[in-house]
Amino acid sequence: MAADSITYRDIDRTDRRILHELQLDASLSNTALAERVSLSESACLRRVRRLTDAGLLIGTVGLVDQTLAGYPDNVFVAITLMSQQQGDLERFESAVRDLPEVMECYLMSGDADYLLRVIVADARDYERVHSQHLTRLPGVARVQSNFALRTVIKKTELPIRQPRQGAR
Repeated sequence: MAADSITYRDIDRTDRRILHELQLDASLSNTALAERVSLSESACLRRVRRLTDAGLLIGTVGLVDQTLAGYPDNVFVAITLMSQQQGDLERFESAVRDLPEVMECYLMSGDADYLLRVIVADARDYERVHSQHLTRLPGVARVQSNFALRTVIKKTELPIRQPRQGAR
């Protein structure tokens, strides 16, 4: 973080409005953003730079339609490793980062060690990913797969709430 770092408690209503607008459309010009949040252009630019320098705003991306890109199906894959030693976890995590179909990977508590969201074209494509990649990842003992039937909700905007009074 930069020397002028800020914490969640330091952001005010205007910062929250800026974050909201940029999460909806990061391609907004500074002029349009300033107008939407009722600031001068220079004040808006200073706030955006402050939020970026502090690490609260991280990058700008274009969202690609997963189905139109040829990956209409999501498969949620629970993976259990043979060992939970730190080195084994690191080897698995390093290898799973290289699989382009794995969109998300979480270290979990509970029955499985990892939960992955894998995108595929269809069941046959998933069979390929499963047999050629997932089961060959370092230390894998068990792979349990669940196809999503339909996406009910998928958000890209994080809620930017006002901190609770007295929260430390």
